[in-house]
Amino acid sequence: MAVVAVTRWVFHLPGCRSLKMKRSVIRSLRDRIIAKFKISAAETGLQDNPSMAELTACVVSGNRRQVESILGHVDTLVRAEPRAHIMECETEIF
Repeated sequence: MAVVAVTRWVFHLPGCRSLKMKRSVIRSLRDRIIAKFKISAAETGLQDNPSMAELTACVVSGNRRQVESILGHVDTLVRAEPRAHIMECETEIF
């Protein structure tokens, strides 16, 4: 049986004064997640707000432990981003 896990982060981006600055931060973070973990990630909300962002990552596997491990490592990478302060984080596993 396939296991699907989705994690969503909502960020405050205090240094961003424009959508261009915001997208630079979020795109960089998204691209690092995709390159390092080979999973899906996308900006999924708050696109028109320059100081807020929503990023979602998704993992599919046949093993729940593997999914939890991968998302744990992704969360560590996300939390290490100094330009984005996490306001909300939510994970769902199906």
